[in-house]
Amino acid sequence: MQRQRLSRELAKITNSPPQGICVFQKDDKLQHLEANITGPEETPYKGGVFTLEIMVPEKYPFSPPSIRFITKIYHPNIDDNGRICLDLIKMPPSGSWKPTIGLEGLLIAVRMLMEYPNPDDPLMADIAEEYKNYKDNYIKKAKMYTEKYAQ
Repeated sequence: MQRQRLSRELAKITNSPPQGICVFQKDDKLQHLEANITGPEETPYKGGVFTLEIMVPEKYPFSPPSIRFITKIYHPNIDDNGRICLDLIKMPPSGSWKPTIGLEGLLIAVRMLMEYPNPDDPLMADIAEEYKNYKDNYIKKAKMYTEKYAQ
């Protein structure tokens, strides 16, 4: 792992955090991080604070960090174990990770996924179906999860 790069990335996020995102170091080796993402406005996640676990591999930035939600969330692209279906956190050819994306770009993409779910590439098919066909029910359940788990 290129610790200097990761240290610079963390310093930048700390000194000039992207909207709704903060990151904390969980160990001295910079391999275990934690992030908090506030639910975007105009979404059922508004008002919630969602905790994510970030594991940085030895090969970072040439391999993407693994990210998962610790906080339960009702979302078509995030499963019950907090795993996230997002191309940016997968290596090519199935994913689109590039070393230039970095930690900040990845967290911004996760927050954007909260705002703009992709029901055509779901981890949770039933929630994706609900999002497409019964959006009011989806919004109601997502708000309920946010109130229950993300406070």
